[in-house]
Amino acid sequence: MELTLLGTGAPDGLPRPSCPCAACATARGPWARAATALLIDDALLLDLTPGAVFAAARAGHSLGAVRQVLLTHPHDGPAVELPPALPPAGRVPDGQVLTLISGHRVRAVPMDAPGTGYEVSSPDGERLLYLPPGAAPAGLDGRAERPYDLVVCDVIGRPDAVARLRAVGAVGAATEVIAVHLDHDAPPGAALDRLLAAAGARAVPDGTTLVVGEYPVVPDVPRRVLVTGGARSGKSVEAERRLETFPEVVYVATGGRREGDPEWAARVGLHRERRPGAWRTEETCEVAELLGADGPPLLVDCLSLWLTDAMDRVDAWEDERWREGGQGALRARVAELVAAVRGTRRQVVLVTNEVGAGVVPATPAGRRFRDELGRLNAAVAAECEEVLLVVAGQAVVLRG
Repeated sequence: MELTLLGTGAPDGLPRPSCPCAACATARGPWARAATALLIDDALLLDLTPGAVFAAARAGHSLGAVRQVLLTHPHDGPAVELPPALPPAGRVPDGQVLTLISGHRVRAVPMDAPGTGYEVSSPDGERLLYLPPGAAPAGLDGRAERPYDLVVCDVIGRPDAVARLRAVGAVGAATEVIAVHLDHDAPPGAALDRLLAAAGARAVPDGTTLVVGEYPVVPDVPRRVLVTGGARSGKSVEAERRLETFPEVVYVATGGRREGDPEWAARVGLHRERRPGAWRTEETCEVAELLGADGPPLLVDCLSLWLTDAMDRVDAWEDERWREGGQGALRARVAELVAAVRGTRRQVVLVTNEVGAGVVPATPAGRRFRDELGRLNAAVAAECEEVLLVVAGQAVVLRG
């Protein structure tokens, strides 16, 4: 089964008409995207968009042999002129199956938002799933019979759609996931590629043709990632986005609760509201123990609070205690954590702080913490396949 993506953008395209934002201003040339439409084996067109005939011609195809046009979502805006000889566009009711003369079978998949998803099976048995913008499959109760060969969906806008499909086995290790319906909320260029790769997905330019069932180019998901940055830099958001497409994640909160501190409670509450509801939270500093156990991906936020707890345990803040054994005890605990990061079989994203680029702390204890955190960050970074520095909400790749 051959799939040609006539467009990969949001319904309004990218850039959006008359939008002054920075993302739209830079969406020119190869970064520009027409509204998403899929041409399957020159016989089935999913979503009819302006310029579809010319987009097909640029990709080396013709719409002359199309025998069925199906829509996945309401197409707002000016009416799209139907090209000559193209059949009227329609939608298949949820749950029903349409068999084409070409031998393709199309099953309508119900969504949790307005629109219809389509599962398309070729005469040879390859299967793809195409989802409308801003929607995820509804009613996924049992396990899928087998994974799809290809899933085309709104990875940026609805990462939980991929998580739901993974949870039931509809997306497996060999499933190729293509991100479409890309809007100006998606980061541009290499930042988009990096974000999608963390989800096991990728984006392709308009006009790309893929062979469904061919050995897919599935991006390697980094198993260990360290995200560092200053206060309010966006490092926690960057870390959380890297795991949004996974059905189970353990969020390891090393800060714990602070009785009688409403400001801290408000911070914790904001973090909790931002995380997917399916994530489980562990409030603990026993990170090495979690890293050594099997289980779903871990998000550790953050190492600086973990270090604070470690220094509390060995009384490393006092100069005399530091000289009499606190230093050795702290270094041993740090070495245990670093060894656990090296040996873990789990996918893990760790968050930490950069505290050495500002004002020099006024106290010996403050300077000690700054120095030890710098050493800890360097040691953990050495064990991670990918290291990111987040500045003003922008992630800079230091490794990977």
